Amino acid sequence: MFEESYLRILERRLTKMRSQKPNIQTPNFINKPKSGLAITARNLCKTYNDGKREFQALKSVDIDVPIGCIYGLLGPNGAGKSTLINIMAGTVIKSSGNVSIWGTDIDANPRQSRANIGIVPQELNIDAFFTPRETLDMMAGLFGVPKSERRTDEILHMVGLTEQADFYSRRLSGGMRRRLLVGKAMVHQPPILVLDEPTAGVDVALRQRLWDNIKALNNAGVTVVLTTHYLEEAEALCDQIAIINKGDVITARTKAELLESAGHRTIHLKLEKAPEFPLPDALNALGAKWHEGRLSIRFDPSISTAIDLLSEVRQAGFDVNDISTSEPDLEDVFLKLTE
Repeated sequence: MFEESYLRILERRLTKMRSQKPNIQTPNFINKPKSGLAITARNLCKTYNDGKREFQALKSVDIDVPIGCIYGLLGPNGAGKSTLINIMAGTVIKSSGNVSIWGTDIDANPRQSRANIGIVPQELNIDAFFTPRETLDMMAGLFGVPKSERRTDEILHMVGLTEQADFYSRRLSGGMRRRLLVGKAMVHQPPILVLDEPTAGVDVALRQRLWDNIKALNNAGVTVVLTTHYLEEAEALCDQIAIINKGDVITARTKAELLESAGHRTIHLKLEKAPEFPLPDALNALGAKWHEGRLSIRFDPSISTAIDLLSEVRQAGFDVNDISTSEPDLEDVFLKLTE
């Protein structure tokens, strides 16, 4: 239902834009960039200079965000993720390079490029004396959205703030304020939504609700860019992921390709009889460890297979009752690339 109403409003707005004012300060949601990319960055650099020393926050960054995906930006603190987002939002001036938002260059048409994107910042930038309803109406007005086309009640329902719509924002919990930020970013119906640590400080139940909101927006056609320190969040939500460290993009691939690049698996064997300690040399040679009643062996599939390892364990004189394997997760990949 949300997706259908969202698209109907987009169609009406496009018709009105064509008939009234082709350069209206709202993004063209229907005509997608011919490149198929929602965001592109080429040789993007940002250097901070306090007069005493220089610090390069971004070093020739190249990013391609396909239309319609959930794109993850991962990296340790100070990696340059927020700098990249702030350049997209127009709050930080880049030192060099090019950035295009929904086909619009941020230098050639900064006003339109900012209208093409909605930003959910890390900071809770909410007026304590405005209600959620007033906050969304004010933001819609700042973006030039006519009153007849505002979706305030729909957005409040989407972020779960219908009952709190007329409360002062100072009465909202931290999780509610975080959800209100998502609503603020969507008032002008941008085709791209950027969320900078959206679930920071949010409990598990509210985090799951925000995940559902993100998925619903993506299903409605919104391209989502997500930065997060919760690697399980990126693994659960993202289609493609870029890992940034010390201003450099270390890798940018699909999630499946990243997980495949981890290069190792773990096989867990439940033995008929527990081994004696210390482990026999034959098991130590395989790098085996005894943990929680199972023998675990980490291996590289390009070098050996689970069948090979099973055969060697049996040759060492151990009978195996049960076998299971575990795949690497995004945390393994992240630590391997940023260590």
